[in-house]
Amino acid sequence: MPVTVKWGKERIAFDLPAPDTPLYAVRKSLAEYTHLPPDAFKLVHAGAIMKDDNAPISAYHLAPNSTIALIGSTDPTTSPSERSVLSTIQSELNSVRSSLQSPLDVFLLAPTDQKEHTRLGELLLQALLRLDGIAAEPSWEHARKERKEAVREVQNMLDRLDNAWAARSL
Repeated sequence: MPVTVKWGKERIAFDLPAPDTPLYAVRKSLAEYTHLPPDAFKLVHAGAIMKDDNAPISAYHLAPNSTIALIGSTDPTTSPSERSVLSTIQSELNSVRSSLQSPLDVFLLAPTDQKEHTRLGELLLQALLRLDGIAAEPSWEHARKERKEAVREVQNMLDRLDNAWAARSL
């Protein structure tokens, strides 16, 4: 069954094995392709982390042409500088602000479209996962503070989205 694996800016066409194959086999194949250790990345489908490596892939309800996000480091052996980490955090936050703030504001005015609610929710969750994947050394207080504030801002956007959706029927 063909699926698309999104890894950064790269799109990988990937044929899944039989439905009873454990997730670990898929993780191992993707690790070989990306040259990342199998435990150095997360797999996300439909906004949920695919974390049980012993579960069959059928447990994740993948359909033909589904998309799986591979979120992880490009080189876990290299420790980036604090400046690089700060740049990554700012880049992710700017991306969220530029691509999701306006659609979120429009949705909050009339929260009636379930597909748009789901789309925005999944994109915000993916942004949170990317921010979660940014590692800052314990001594990098500024980077840790910036990451915490970025997570707080994106989480606030997600909370506003969910609160508006919940309040629509009251």
